Amino acid sequence: MEIIKNYYEKYKEVIRYLIFGVLTTIVNYVVYYSLIFIIGTADGAVGVICNLVATIISILFAYITNRKFVFESKAVGKNAILKEITSFFSCRIFSMIVDSLIYFVGCTIIGFNDFIIKTISQVVVIVLNYIFSKLIIFKNK
Repeated sequence: MEIIKNYYEKYKEVIRYLIFGVLTTIVNYVVYYSLIFIIGTADGAVGVICNLVATIISILFAYITNRKFVFESKAVGKNAILKEITSFFSCRIFSMIVDSLIYFVGCTIIGFNDFIIKTISQVVVIVLNYIFSKLIIFKNK
């Protein structure tokens, strides 16, 4: 039991990031497929727009969980929090563009299954977002 506890303490941030990354991905999928179900299609621009809406909602969820539970941000005061939010959303906009490009190329141009493309895209985005969060947004000062 002590080995597990030590392992968790050593990799706590990565473990929490993966847990909340999976939850963020679930939020993304639930919103995306709910919109597709309501609209009735994922073809062309509709799929891209549904993907963007799902991504924006999952970014909001990710900010709250990453700030509080993963990186345990100590930023206080209006300016510090504003800087943190700005850098978080700037990095997430970049990864949202990457996500949208992967979706557009994979689903619209190549014609692959949207579930497979979204899954590949989410893996890429989770890795990018961890790097951005660790090195830019929530870096220890």
